[in-house]
Amino acid sequence: MLSIVVLISGSGSNLKSLLEATENPLFGAKIVAVGSDNAADGLAHAERFGVPTFVVSPGSFDTRENWANVLLANVNHFRPDLVVLAGFMKILPANFVSALTPNLINTHPSLLPAFPGAHAVRDALDAKVTETGVTIHVVDEGVDTGPHIASATVPVLADDNEHDLHERIKVVERELLVATVKDIAAKKIHLPSLVK
Repeated sequence: MLSIVVLISGSGSNLKSLLEATENPLFGAKIVAVGSDNAADGLAHAERFGVPTFVVSPGSFDTRENWANVLLANVNHFRPDLVVLAGFMKILPANFVSALTPNLINTHPSLLPAFPGAHAVRDALDAKVTETGVTIHVVDEGVDTGPHIASATVPVLADDNEHDLHERIKVVERELLVATVKDIAAKKIHLPSLVK
């Protein structure tokens, strides 16, 4: 059984989908804890499923590295096989990433390498592309630069605004994340082999 810690920053819609999927004993993975960088609304999903939560706020620390060290200590307390960044909106320092990669994955709302960073949906609209999508990747020390695990496309409609496009991307993102975690649990995806 693959043990997972999920890190979130917001409403936790990806987390909710994963929690629902792991209710099935055949899924092969279990979420052992959920962490956040703030008192995120999404932590309520974990509480409903009886999963422990923790919050480590960057504002409580004098450096990003010290914050990341305490965040890492909280993650490691649960000894996960995999850490999933599911809408976690803080860039993690190298000390955190190097301690967990390649068993540290992220979802990103674009077809990487196009549109990395925090404004991927807006950037796709500004570029007037006809399709964008979702990429799940191993986290490395860059911003959305790690090896790709899975991706799926989402068409950009002529009348799309940022909110509507992002909501359609999120539907695909949830499905892709659940399928990818299931494949990692079943050893159909071997994360260390993706990292050169």
